[in-house]
Amino acid sequence: MASYLCGIDIGGTFTDCVIVDGEGAVTTAKAPSTPHDFAVGVQDALKAAGAKLGLGQGALCAEIAMLSHGTTVGTNAIIQKRGARVGLITTRGHNDVIHIMRGSRGLSGNDIRLVVHFPESQKPDPIVPKRLIEGVSERVDCFGKVIVELNEAEAEAAIRRLLEKGVEAIAVCFLWSFLAPRHEARVKQMIGDIAPGMFVTTSHELVPKWGEYERTAAAALNAYIGPLTTGYLAGVARDVKGLGYHQPLQITQCAGGTISVERAMAAPLLTLDSGPVAGVTGSQYGGGLMGYDNVITTDMGGTSFDVGIIHEGKPAFSYTSLVHQYAYYLSKVDIQTIGAGGGSKAWIDETSGMLRVGPESAGADPGPACYGQGGEVATVTDADLVLGYLDAENFAGGTLKLDRVAAEAALNKIAGPLGLGLFEAAAGIVKIAEFQMADLIRKVTIQKGFDPRDFVLFAFGGAGPVHAGVFARELGVSKVIVPQRETASVWCAFGAAAADVLHVHERVNMMRSPFEVAEVTRLLNELKSHAEAELAADDIAPERQHLRFALDMRHKGQINEVEVEIGGAELSEADLPGLHDAFVAQYERLYGQGASLPGARLEIVTFRCRAAAETLKPRLAPSASLSQTIAAAAERPARPVYWSEPGERMETPVFDGESLVPGNNLPGPAIVETPDTTVAVHPGQALAVDAFGNFELTLEAS
Repeated sequence: MASYLCGIDIGGTFTDCVIVDGEGAVTTAKAPSTPHDFAVGVQDALKAAGAKLGLGQGALCAEIAMLSHGTTVGTNAIIQKRGARVGLITTRGHNDVIHIMRGSRGLSGNDIRLVVHFPESQKPDPIVPKRLIEGVSERVDCFGKVIVELNEAEAEAAIRRLLEKGVEAIAVCFLWSFLAPRHEARVKQMIGDIAPGMFVTTSHELVPKWGEYERTAAAALNAYIGPLTTGYLAGVARDVKGLGYHQPLQITQCAGGTISVERAMAAPLLTLDSGPVAGVTGSQYGGGLMGYDNVITTDMGGTSFDVGIIHEGKPAFSYTSLVHQYAYYLSKVDIQTIGAGGGSKAWIDETSGMLRVGPESAGADPGPACYGQGGEVATVTDADLVLGYLDAENFAGGTLKLDRVAAEAALNKIAGPLGLGLFEAAAGIVKIAEFQMADLIRKVTIQKGFDPRDFVLFAFGGAGPVHAGVFARELGVSKVIVPQRETASVWCAFGAAAADVLHVHERVNMMRSPFEVAEVTRLLNELKSHAEAELAADDIAPERQHLRFALDMRHKGQINEVEVEIGGAELSEADLPGLHDAFVAQYERLYGQGASLPGARLEIVTFRCRAAAETLKPRLAPSASLSQTIAAAAERPARPVYWSEPGERMETPVFDGESLVPGNNLPGPAIVETPDTTVAVHPGQALAVDAFGNFELTLEAS
């Protein structure tokens, strides 16, 4: 019987694979990402994992009970502007909504230097040009009443005009359609009759929420990435099936779980940011086993640095997303990202003469200068090598030999104009990157009412453990966990393997207090019925289904909403005082004590149901015994490392992380290496291996 769990995550530089067997043992593998065809990297990663287990690709796939895959195809299509030619059908007279955008003029998410420099502050290139937008006669009012019936003759003519112009996907978004979706559904049916096989997105199916611009943007973006993502996912499903995998393929999604490949093909927008979200999912699962309810998750790979928050055992969520300057509403785990990875380029700002790091990355090709693939610009990885954090002969498990001479040449191009020595320049690059990371973590903690000193910090990704000792210290965090040692570099793939099936159902219906309990209950039960039906379609038995309900609430007349969890779909009059108190507590946690208006009327804006089903899980068991004795096999030859704290190179002990055992304790300075990552233990810090086999980095008082 198939017993393996498999998680696959595609990053900007590497494609990661994690295999968990029936006893909970974890096997990890990495293969270079293949931007020309990401499916090749997936197969390479499976092949590498199978080789470690002594199995061919086919034999491995036949033994996999569940394969969860995180894909960046949609994200890359938007970044690289390689999406489909999209047509948009909307309510007549509202054709320009997606071009007008919001009052920020689409500047949200732009580099601040471009925003303040007016000639460069502009809206993004439109994903749907005006010539491909068709308005048709129909109208629904804000109460869900049909005022003007759909003019089907106009709709058919609009569809045919778009087809004549060569569109590859069509988005349909009518005013208030989430309250009365009949017109959108009819147009979708007409498109299917006229152009079978055309990718179609209707806004009421994807984001049944208010916000005319945000809903239109979501539908257009989904259509933009739909054909490419659908083709990729269908290909992966076909490939793994051909290799012997016979279970349903699961795709990680932005809300923190997995969805069926069919759902992902219909709503590829759900897959954006799913890779970093899987890291939060893995941290939630691992942190729960280890007894950590408050966790800051940090994922540093070759291209980016991603941060998430787990508070009281639950991930922090956001309900407004931003991609390519387009804002849209979608329930997702809150991930904040900056361009600060191992491949981030160092450069000198010509205007100020200051040293900068990122956000541009050297990526996988040509990569950092030390990769020896033609890169000539200094990166964070080049600085890490020159400082001594990395071993040139033992990088990525010895599969890649690093070129120190090339790294030094690239760094000297930075050091010379700044009047710095080689090590000072390298330390400066690393320090700037680490402080940028600390600033991002402050944004997702302090600015949202969390004190980072109340959290432990999980550091993962190939480059995260190298730098966590500094950016965590800057925040006052007392403890850093590098989860499962060598698994840390593929932690997002581990999170994919540990993820539950999850569907999020939402319904907008604004109500003002005093609330009509019967109407609230009716809407919650509608969501419950949809959720149970969707889980049943995934072949999940009722006893495995877990439903959680929440309401987005706000003060009457305000725009800031907070999510308030409720116990179930059935509410009574006796529950209303507790609902009010829960709103006040959540509002004041976010905006400050005394910020709420206790006597003010409240509004419910959004009703939400999260429908989950627990899947097979990796088993992480604590060791029955701890040993302080460090095996001789764990000691590697010492090497000189430049540490910023004393500002000098010091002969530093180096250890093989795989040979350390639970109970081992190392004082800093020290370097601990695993095949796919390195932990830098700075002077004054200490590293221990805990009972679960994690590296536990204890920091000096901030």
